This record gives sequence, structure tokens and C-alpha cells, in this order.
Amino acid sequence: MHDVLKVNVMANIHDENDHIAAHTNEDLTSRNIYAVNVMGAPGVGKTTVLKNIIRNLKGLKPYVIEGDIESDIDTRDLRSLGIETYQINTFGACHLDAPMVRNMTQNIKFDEKGVLFIENIGNLVCPAEFSIGEHCKLLVSTVTEGSDKPYKYPLAFEKADVILLNKVDLIPYLDFDEEYFMKGVRVLNKDVPVFKVSGKTGEGFAEVAAWLEKRAEEMKAVGAHHHD
Repeated sequence: MHDVLKVNVMANIHDENDHIAAHTNEDLTSRNIYAVNVMGAPGVGKTTVLKNIIRNLKGLKPYVIEGDIESDIDTRDLRSLGIETYQINTFGACHLDAPMVRNMTQNIKFDEKGVLFIENIGNLVCPAEFSIGEHCKLLVSTVTEGSDKPYKYPLAFEKADVILLNKVDLIPYLDFDEEYFMKGVRVLNKDVPVFKVSGKTGEGFAEVAAWLEKRAEEMKAVGAHHHD
């Protein structure tokens, strides 16, 4: 009996979350803001990845929402580079949810069309389960985590719209089996683009930024079509 109750409660939480996420997504689309849910385990270099993508963005203003359990270290870091950044602290929760993000996006002016990067809590399980109003889920994985991540955390890889394999500059020094990694990715997500990047050297980020710009343009075209 308790198990049934638990399942129903979880289903209701997800339904309510998805309902709010859909509203956020519509709102951001109408404001020409392409939202990216940035997911990855702690220490994969999510903030460094963001800096590198933003450095390569052309014609789109970057906005960032930083999700952390506690602290605002990354937010201060990004603000020091002149990037418009907002902080959400979950104080224990292992992921951002749609209401948290909605509250924040309603208070951001978005004075120019752009890309909103929402850096989720460092975790490979919970963030993949909750939509937060994004247009795209970007998953950061690294060669230092080992080549078995897609097998151990399938949901994150299955839900990703784009995957960044970070720290590829370290491949010569590690026992990383790229073929095994990619095989795991392809079983879960046949067509997902995978970009090999290095936060240290900047390799691969021009291509990632170009991919995001193209997706943002496509979103605008679809949005304009709906408004006709």
C-alpha cells in the first residue's frame, strides 16, 4: 500500500513539475531565449565549459543561472567576467526543479535575445529526471571519470540532446576506452551529437557554440511560425 502511495506522489510531483516547465519553455521561447540545462557530475568542469562556450558565442547574449546546494563561488567567478549570472541555492536538494527556475526566469529582464545556461546541481541521477523548461539538455562527461559512465548512469545519457566529452587533452595519460564509451552512448542515444572538448586548451568549443547558435535560430523560426 505504501509503495503505491509513494509512486502516486512521485507521479504527481513530476506532472506538476512538467506543467510549470512547459510554461517556462513557452515564455522563454516568446522572449527569444534558448535555454540549456547543463548537467554533469561534480568536478566535470561545468563552469569551465560554460566560460569556453560563452567565449565562442556570436550574436547571442549569454545569461547564466547557477544551481548549487550551497555557496556562490561559480556565480562570483562568472560575474567577474561580465557574464549576467543569477544564483539558486537548493540547500540540500540534489537537482533544480521547474518551480525554482520559473521563479528566477520571471525576475530576469532578458533585454537581448540570447542563450540561458542553467547549470544544474553536480549529480548524474536526479537532474536527468526533472525538466526545468529547457530547450536542450547538455551533458558534460569527462575522460577522467572513466569510460563506463553511460553504462552506470544511463538516464542522463539517454535524455541528453548534446554530450560534451571534456578534458580530452588528458587522454594520452589515462586508460580511457573511447570506443567503449561511445558504444554505451550510442546504445542509449543513437543520434546525439558528441563533441570532444578541452576546458584547458579550448579545443572543440567553437563547434559547440555554433551548434547551439543553430539550434537557437531553429527555435526562433518555429516560434515565429507558431505566432503567424
